Amino acid sequence: MLVCVARAYLCTRFTLLCAISIDSISCPCERAWPQAALLFLVRLSGTSFFAAEQDENGDGARELKNMKSDRMKVLQMDVCSDQEVAQAVDFVKRTLKEPEEGLWGLVNNAGISTFGEVEFSSLDNYKKVADINLWGTVRVTKAFLPLIRRAKGRVVNITSMLGRMASPSRSCYCVSKFGVAAFSDCLRQEMYRWGVRVILIEPSNFVAATGILTADSIDKQADALWRGASDTVQEDYGREYFARHVALMKSFINSGLKDMSLVLNDITDALTSPSPNNRYNPMETYWWVRLQVMTHLPTAIADWLYIPGATL
Repeated sequence: MLVCVARAYLCTRFTLLCAISIDSISCPCERAWPQAALLFLVRLSGTSFFAAEQDENGDGARELKNMKSDRMKVLQMDVCSDQEVAQAVDFVKRTLKEPEEGLWGLVNNAGISTFGEVEFSSLDNYKKVADINLWGTVRVTKAFLPLIRRAKGRVVNITSMLGRMASPSRSCYCVSKFGVAAFSDCLRQEMYRWGVRVILIEPSNFVAATGILTADSIDKQADALWRGASDTVQEDYGREYFARHVALMKSFINSGLKDMSLVLNDITDALTSPSPNNRYNPMETYWWVRLQVMTHLPTAIADWLYIPGATL
């Protein structure tokens, strides 16, 4: 079963508040993101952070509290809970000296991930991933958006290269990330009249940096996928094919970038630049080229170049 562990970072400069929401699953993520928060504290000097955890008494919250920064407060918020998101908004309003000046920015980063070909993926898997990645982003954005409009601020949604191009065995994840991208594009067009910028950051493979997928979590997911598949699917695909599929996912998580600075640099620029890009693509050259091919060339040619078994 996938578990939602939500984390959000809210920061303020003078009377303007910048909200940075980071969701994750698995313990390794809980060690990575507090370090990222600390980098933001250093870069955005003069800002104060409100760090919202699903469990304010959990390990992640304790790590944040142990930073002992007078510019950061820890509160509780689960992005899957209407009530807790509303309570977080109320807390921020009460904390601001001049709440009428609003929020400067909101950065949503949905961090739950899974794998599995369509015939192995249950509807529950699709729903669980979407609940966090898509509906969590929509829920938090809608809750804070009135305050952001007051400040003519920024909404920065971190999606993925898989929110622009599909990939075999990643349909649950792609559906949620394509959804966030579409939501962001619509919101960007709606917010121009308010002077609000809506920005997408589309990283490539940073699994090694965040720990969003690990060898252990892949093994657990693989076991659940196989046990949940019908007899027909198990017989038609076979154990050997499925094992190769799992091995490919493990190689993927070991091949990604281990330094989050590319993403953090783009988030910082999106929040602070007077003229931010509408889209940022922190990624290696290989993935940048593949993204351009998959999104600009005719579909048949792009598939033939990259997808095994595709024909022209």
